[in-house]
Amino acid sequence: MRRELLRVYHRLPPPIRDAAATVQGWRLRSWRFGPETDRLVAEALERDRWGPAQWDTWRAERVAQLLHRAATRVPYYRALWAERRRRGDRASWDVLEHWPVLSKDALRATPEAFVADDADRRRLFRVHTSGTSGTPLTLWRPRESGRAWYALMEARMRAWHGVSRHEPWAVLGGQVVVAPDARRPPFWVWNAAGHQLYLSANHVSAAHAPAYREALAARRVTHLVTYASSAAALGAAFTAAGLAAPGLRVIFTNAEPVSPDQRATIARGLGAPVRETYGMVETVAGASECEHGRLHLWPDVGLVELLDDTGRQAVHSGQVGQVVATGLLNPDMPLIRYAVGDRMRLAAAGAACACGRSLPVIDAIEGRTNDLLRAPDGRLVFWLNPVFYGLPLREAQIVQETLTELRVRFVPSDGYTEGTLDEVRGRLRDRMGDVEVRFEQVDSIPRGPNGKFRAVECRVQATPTAA
Repeated sequence: MRRELLRVYHRLPPPIRDAAATVQGWRLRSWRFGPETDRLVAEALERDRWGPAQWDTWRAERVAQLLHRAATRVPYYRALWAERRRRGDRASWDVLEHWPVLSKDALRATPEAFVADDADRRRLFRVHTSGTSGTPLTLWRPRESGRAWYALMEARMRAWHGVSRHEPWAVLGGQVVVAPDARRPPFWVWNAAGHQLYLSANHVSAAHAPAYREALAARRVTHLVTYASSAAALGAAFTAAGLAAPGLRVIFTNAEPVSPDQRATIARGLGAPVRETYGMVETVAGASECEHGRLHLWPDVGLVELLDDTGRQAVHSGQVGQVVATGLLNPDMPLIRYAVGDRMRLAAAGAACACGRSLPVIDAIEGRTNDLLRAPDGRLVFWLNPVFYGLPLREAQIVQETLTELRVRFVPSDGYTEGTLDEVRGRLRDRMGDVEVRFEQVDSIPRGPNGKFRAVECRVQATPTAA
């Protein structure tokens, strides 16, 4: 939402804000769900019990179609293979291993070149993301791809745990649904079209916890979708306020791993089991946790390879490798052997889970970590990704030095102007309040041992949240 419109929105009465959220909810529902959704959910649940031979046959056909389409209809890949042919390389594009690993840098530099030339971008759903890596991306996908992805979420997130999208549910997230300086409820909006209560993660405190509990109870919310850090903050606030659990049946976490301490804090305060999920906006890989606490990979989202640090060899069974995935859901913007930026270790082949599903089991995922920021009034501020959405920045990192001072390291890209920094400063203040923002232009942002950098880094010692 543009910042001017956001300021107008924050001045609206709560019922009008709810109406605005509902209008957006209708739009998103039409993209995410359709008459085919129930069939897609049933088919996904049936595939949960497939054996390796069934999966190999099913995916081989889809990979073959995808590689042919990418090589012949996608400008980036067509040029890549034309250049290889010009150099005398006769390797077949029908073999996945003959394709190079695709980096985020290549995708970010020319995202339009990855859209098939027979697909009309005006009819595709456009998505901006930066994730935990701090590198903005623009992606497009057709309605069918979005519906396939959300059907898988419905099957392996909700259905596995006895809840449904038709029930009232909540998101605890970083969207600026209420003004950052709001001191009285509501700290949420109600999207009637999606049966969704969107709770602001940036207003959680012990003083506000009773209002959050009342909102959950009033809407009879059955499940919550949120970051692990946000759920832990809410759980701690409920405990500090001495509140009873709000009656949730399950809590789904995404975008970051869940530590044992966070699980304990969430269970103590919110009284519901935590089920971790894994995915990314590029929709080339996905996973979810079953009722026995094992994280299962979704083979129908993408073909996942785990490669060594050179990107040339597969790691041995039981070893950690970088995740390189070939997405199977989006034929209009196919990503072939895409380096996601995470590292993963799979359980030994054939390892059985007590849930009875045959989907591969993930033993560990590395890389999905981010700090939170602390506003001058003590609030924890979550989900800073949108600060950089749609801006001409190749990379960016927010470092909080003090409660009132932020430093933004950035690498500009084509189209950058001084106005870009003014927009970043304004978006940060929309979320943080009155803070000083200093900018540092760099050639690149230093990486850690895993080749990634934290997009958000907080150097402020933890303090109690303010009322």
